[in-house]
Amino acid sequence: MKSPLTALAFTCALITMTSLSPAAPLEPIPLWPAGVPGEMDLKLPAEAIELKGDYQIEIMSNVSQPTLTMFPAGNPNGTAVLVCPGGGYNILAYSHEGTEVCEWLNSLGITAGLLKYRVPRRENLEKHVAPLQDVHRAIGMMRTRAEEWEIATDRIGILGFSAGGHLAAMGLTSDGTRTYETDPKFDAVDCVPNFAVLVYPAYLSDEKDPDNLSPEVVVTEKTGPAFLVVAHDDSKFVEGSARFYIEMKRKERPCELHIFAKGGHGFGFKNTKEEIQQWPALAEKWMKATGLVK
Repeated sequence: MKSPLTALAFTCALITMTSLSPAAPLEPIPLWPAGVPGEMDLKLPAEAIELKGDYQIEIMSNVSQPTLTMFPAGNPNGTAVLVCPGGGYNILAYSHEGTEVCEWLNSLGITAGLLKYRVPRRENLEKHVAPLQDVHRAIGMMRTRAEEWEIATDRIGILGFSAGGHLAAMGLTSDGTRTYETDPKFDAVDCVPNFAVLVYPAYLSDEKDPDNLSPEVVVTEKTGPAFLVVAHDDSKFVEGSARFYIEMKRKERPCELHIFAKGGHGFGFKNTKEEIQQWPALAEKWMKATGLVK
């Protein structure tokens, strides 16, 4: 027979394991039940999923019906994060920049929402226009259903990788203007996230003048806090992260930037042996230090 002390220890351990174990994700929620803006008459290829590379990364392509999949935390602390996988606005790296990240956030008590946004790029539109509409609708849904999902409406962040990092930066710096016909069931609330985590974000430098941010990313005195991580040997995008940090500094906005010597681009949650693999622990410390995770 177990002693009372042993039984108590076993019970406490079981409770801890249960509260930190990731819950099963909820059923994906269509972002546009009344029809995707500007695409109801488009004939697009069927959505496809395939596994690629040594890490068997789940790659999703031809997304025409965007969705929001909620990953509820076992012991929610009120903070929520919308996760935006990368893929150059052509595909979505759905596992190592998506589902794995949501499960990590759950382990911190954070409710995660995985955004399956429209790819590839739409003809006659800037690369980010359709995906940003999906971000605005998803943030609106998360705030509208905050009580149901045990979310604090003033602690909803956004986390993105590569093109998803560009998308997250636009979401953070948005003035809240939507470019689609709004629906009061989802869009009556603010669509700007309260903070952002940008992991090797792409396209932040102006193509015509690399010493400036891209024109669609405008840091102001109201921009929420941001955490950035990038590798020095990221051949295309390291300067954009530095430029974003400088603009945040000039506007006196809270920001933390980590530039590691090695890591390249596209390592996702932890698919690298380089020191940069510690970025999730650094992001966790930042969220706790800034009060975003209670």
